[in-house]
Parts: sequence; C-alpha cells; structure tokens
Amino acid sequence: MTTRVEITSTFWKRYRNLVRKEMIPYQWNVLNDTAGITIEKERLGDEGIPSDKSHAIENFKIAAGRTKGSHYGWTFQDSDVYKWLEAVAYSVREQRDPELEAKAQEVIDLIADAQEDDGYLDTFYSILGIQYRYQSLGGSHELYCMGHFIEAAVAYYEACGNEKVLDVAKKCADNIDANFGPEEGKIHGYDGHEEIEIGLLRLYHVTGVTKYLQLAKYFLLERGKHPNLFRKQAAVYEGPDALGGIEKSPDTYFQNHKPVMEMDTAEGHAVRVVYLCTALADLAATTKDAQIYEVCKRFWKNITGKRMFITGGIGSTVKGESFTLDYDLPNDTMYCETCAAVGMVFFARQMLRIEPKAEYAEVMERCLYNCALAGMALDGKHFFYVNPLEVNVKKSKLDPTKSHVKAVRPSWLGCACCPPNLARLLASLDDYVYTVKEDTVLLNLFVGSDAEVEVNGGMLEIQQKTEFPWEDAVAIVATNHSSKPVQIGLRIPRWADDVRLVVHDRQQELQEEAGYHYVTVAAGETVALRMEFAVSVRRNYANPHVSEDVGRVAISRGPFVYCLEGVDNGTDLNCLELPEHVALHYTFEKDLLQGVGTITAEGKRVRSSDEESLYRNQKPEETAASLRWVPYYAWANRGENDMMVWIREK
Repeated sequence: MTTRVEITSTFWKRYRNLVRKEMIPYQWNVLNDTAGITIEKERLGDEGIPSDKSHAIENFKIAAGRTKGSHYGWTFQDSDVYKWLEAVAYSVREQRDPELEAKAQEVIDLIADAQEDDGYLDTFYSILGIQYRYQSLGGSHELYCMGHFIEAAVAYYEACGNEKVLDVAKKCADNIDANFGPEEGKIHGYDGHEEIEIGLLRLYHVTGVTKYLQLAKYFLLERGKHPNLFRKQAAVYEGPDALGGIEKSPDTYFQNHKPVMEMDTAEGHAVRVVYLCTALADLAATTKDAQIYEVCKRFWKNITGKRMFITGGIGSTVKGESFTLDYDLPNDTMYCETCAAVGMVFFARQMLRIEPKAEYAEVMERCLYNCALAGMALDGKHFFYVNPLEVNVKKSKLDPTKSHVKAVRPSWLGCACCPPNLARLLASLDDYVYTVKEDTVLLNLFVGSDAEVEVNGGMLEIQQKTEFPWEDAVAIVATNHSSKPVQIGLRIPRWADDVRLVVHDRQQELQEEAGYHYVTVAAGETVALRMEFAVSVRRNYANPHVSEDVGRVAISRGPFVYCLEGVDNGTDLNCLELPEHVALHYTFEKDLLQGVGTITAEGKRVRSSDEESLYRNQKPEETAASLRWVPYYAWANRGENDMMVWIREK
C-alpha cells in the first residue's frame, strides 16, 4: 500500500521548509559540537545532567575505531543521531537533496562501522565495556536506542531504497532476537524505556519477517510479569554507570507494576507510556487482536478523559516526568514534555488504523497544533523540553520546584530527545493526513495537499485546497482511478459550531458515523466537494475535579488553544479577569508572529489599594484592562515574559 502526499498548505509548508533548511542543518552542527551554542540543563538540582556538549557523532567515531576517546552524554545519546537521520529520510522523501543524502550516507557508514560483528549496536557499551551489555536494562537504553535506529533505517530505506541501512537494522534486530525471548537460555526481559517495540513492528511491516513481529509482541506482553527485573540486575551489575539510581524508581515509572494486559490507567513516565501505547495499537491493528485493542482503549480513555491538559500535553509532575492521578493537571508545575505530545500523535495514528473514530484524529490535531508545535520557536533553533500552561518568570528562576519551567526556549538541552523528535514528526506530517482502511480513506487533518492513495486495489487522487488553520473552509477534489468504488470519510470537527457540506454544488445533510461523514466515489468518477466551518471563539471549562482550573476559563478557536502573554497584557497575569458575558473578538494579524489569529476582549485587573498589606478584610479594587490572546504554540517568541492559558472568569 502506497500513499504519496505533497503538502501545499502555507502554514505547514513553512514548517516543513523550516525542518529542511534550518532544523536539520542546525541539529547536525549540534551533534557534531560545531554549533557554538550554550546547552542548558533541563532543571536545577541535578548536576549529573551532561550539558557541556552533545558529542553524539564523536561517540560513534570512537566506537567505530576512527578516533580515540571516551563516551560522553546520556546512555541514550545515540538516539539523537537516529532521530536526526529519520527526519532526513522524510525530508528527502519530500524533496530529494543529493548533498543531504551524501551526509546521511556518511552517517549510515559510520553507524555500520560502529556496529559489533554480531549486530549489537550501542556506543555506550562498545566504548565502555561490551561485556556488560544487556545487564542493566533499567537505565541502559540499549534497546531504546536500537529501536530508534531501526525506525530511522526503515524510514530511510523507504525514502531512498538504501539497502545498507536496512541490512544494518536487520542485523541489529537479529542480535536482539538472539538474546531475548521466552526460550531457555535467552533473557526473559525488556527495556526500561519502551521504543524497540515500535522499531521492530516497523521492520516487520517493511520486511514481512515474522520473528520481528513476534519479538515486539513478546516485549510488550512480557512487561510487568516480573517487576523486580531491573532491581535484580542492578544488584549484581558491575559495569559502567548506566543506571544513576533509576532502578530505585517505583515500578509504575517503568510501566512494570503489572502485566500490560491488566493495565487500565496511564502510570509513570509519560513518554514511555505513549510509546508503549503506540506499539500496542500497532500490534492490535496488525494482528486484529481485539483484546489488545481493549487495553489500548483503556489507556486512551484514561489519558484523554482524565490526564491530558487542554493543550494536548501529558505528564503532571517533574518527578519522573510522570503521570500522577486522575484530574491532577497543575498549570505551572506540570511537565508536558514535547516528546510526550509527539508520542500522543503516534498513538492516535495507530488507533485510527484499528477503528475509524474521529476522536483519535481530534486528539492528534490538538496535540499537533498546540503542545507539539509549542516545543519549537518560530526560528527552528530553540526548543522547549517542558510546555507549561502558566509561567511566572520570577518563580521559574527562584522557585526550585519550577526550575524546569522556562520562559524562553533554550538553544539546546542536555537531554536533547525533543528537538529531533519534533523534527521527525514535522517532516513526516504527510503520513498523518489520511488513514487507509480496506475500501475507505479517512481524511483526518485539514491540510492543503495533493495526494495519491492506493486503496481497494486502485488509486484515489485527492486534492485538498485550503489555507486552514487560518481559513475556515476546504475544497476537496477526489478522482477514483480504480475499478471499484471508494469511500472518503470526512472528519466533522468538534471545534466547529456548524459544518456545511456541498457536493457538486448541492448541499448535503451530514450523516455522522463516529465523527466522520462518508462520501462514495464511484469507479472512474471525480467528486468535487467543499466543507465550510462556522468557527467561533470558544470558552472552555475544566472538569471541577481539576482543582487548579475551578473558576477559570481557557480560550480556543478552531484547533488552537490560546494564551495571554505579558508582552501584550502587562505583568501579574494572575490579576486579570475575563467577565463572563463579555464579547471575544477574533482578528488575523499577518505581521504578528509570522501571521496569527489573535483574540481580544475587555477585561478587568484586580489591584490592591494597599500593596504593603499581605491580607485584608476587603476585596481588591478592579480596573479596566484590555486583554489579548495569541495561539499557544506561538508564545515565547517575543522575549522573556509571563504566560497564562487559564484566566479567572467573573
């Protein structure tokens, strides 16, 4: 099955060009320690965070015997290179670039040289002690890194037909298969950080080799059957420090507290959870396993119904970068790691492969347009690890519990998983616009594009003409070149007050099925239709169990969540109020933040008549205040200032 999607959207084409022209070259310089930047620690109080340099490429050169030296950085430093390579794969898939492909080939050759003869691939142990491999799975990230390499290898092979990179990946996977599994003499275990499962499933999809599918299934279903695995390994481990005490973390941190098939809530490290869910959903879609899909639905319901921020962020605490409990969604101490939002997009895409439910596409869209995009500045060279919903600059600098909450994006981070992860997501956006199921193509994202989709034994040509998200309509022309009819499932967005559908100049009544309206395109037929959205500015209210947001409101329009910034609204954003019935006005400003829609309203600011009195027996005074919101993804691009998503409503 092949799908080709050429993105023409002004909004998204800018981001795709940004990846190609700025992010990929910039990240290459960082990985080679030639960017001339300051790398920041994610938070205070952890001096163990390596932030002097990246050293990622140099680690490979040392492991390959090309240079002398020692390993530097996290045990998962290799994955930064692999995600960079994956982003390159999607970029050259969109637009061939001989110079970039030559650089990628150099990296592939380097990785191949660093690979051990038996297929094992990890610079940390190749440099510091190969005899200790697979003995500290709780923190070593060996399987995590190899999973990322396999993902990159598959992507590059599919983009360029590069057999060498695929051979390295198969050799790598074969080594893992030789060492792990239920058979006697193999390691009965799994990685501390889920990812290898995603890589193995992608390798299975491109090669058809069943053992890769079976190994992925083994890793997924073995998880949690023996929670003491990591602690037992740590008790006898004598190799280089790959753990840093992580083995002392609660079992929930590793999603290791019970067998996966018994889990019904998202626990522990948020990125690990959604990578686990992505692989589970892929496995369910691939094998048609209804029981595994039920597990996926339980995770989905818990995350999106009780543990996800309005921006699509997940992870409520810096401690373990983890979920905590239902409805615990603090605005200024949360985590909301960029990688976690990216992972939710991955999870949603796999869920759509199983069942055509628009809620999966809606969450994909929410995460993409808000938390994920917020992880990068508009210049493509500054990045957030954490994506807060409220920032007070002074508190971020002086309150140690909020040191992870930054008011401006750093040039790079000591733990640099997020920048290349975002690059590979944006570069592969064309993979998320449509989902193909039997004789149906689901239109998930409203993205101006030209597509050719293989479906029902033939080819469907689809053209979306739209400047969404700033335009409230999309024109679609679909031509069925096959000999069988094909259905197109048009998503009916919940952020629209009304959707008007016109087919061949005739208005049609929408017939909603799980959030989609289906249009049949007969064999050889061309169908022209237009979807028009009535989109208003909306007030959003949290479940009252979310204690931080009681009495507060968040503003949105279309897929965007909005926020207040100090540069527009002055200091002490916590003193602002939005009257309950005041009008909200939307305006598109083409010269602001590279073109954004803004929202304004007349509000109130509370002030004390006695600034020296901490407590008083009378309510603070109120004065008029003009309020202005910008899209959340675009905040922190105009210097250091405060920010707030949830404002008090009166």
